[in-house]
Amino acid sequence: RVRLVESGGGSVQPGGSLRLSCKASGYEGIVTYFGWFRQAPGKGREAVALVSDLGGHVWQSASVEGRFTVSVDSAHDTVYLQMTMLKPEDTAMYFCAAGRRFSIKPEDFTYWGQGTQVTVSS
Repeated sequence: RVRLVESGGGSVQPGGSLRLSCKASGYEGIVTYFGWFRQAPGKGREAVALVSDLGGHVWQSASVEGRFTVSVDSAHDTVYLQMTMLKPEDTAMYFCAAGRRFSIKPEDFTYWGQGTQVTVSS
């Protein structure tokens, strides 16, 4: 059974940094892509960054490109989202997801973590 557990969220001032972690288990042979999605209050869930299970293919949304970096540590079964130069509009619940193909659509991801809150405010 695929299980995803996020950590690393919190409150930070504009311009600050955070690193989110997603510890995965039970995914080998089932999942080929991991994704970070976020959902702000009253808004839909949007893709932030995607990475293949071995890290060879990465994608970031235009809104975070140059500020966020997604990576995977296969040896430790962990997916990271390094976030820098954070802005108030980055405030959202961030979710780790896993699926079988590259997609920016949340409905294409089968497995989800519980989410971790990121708040950017002065």
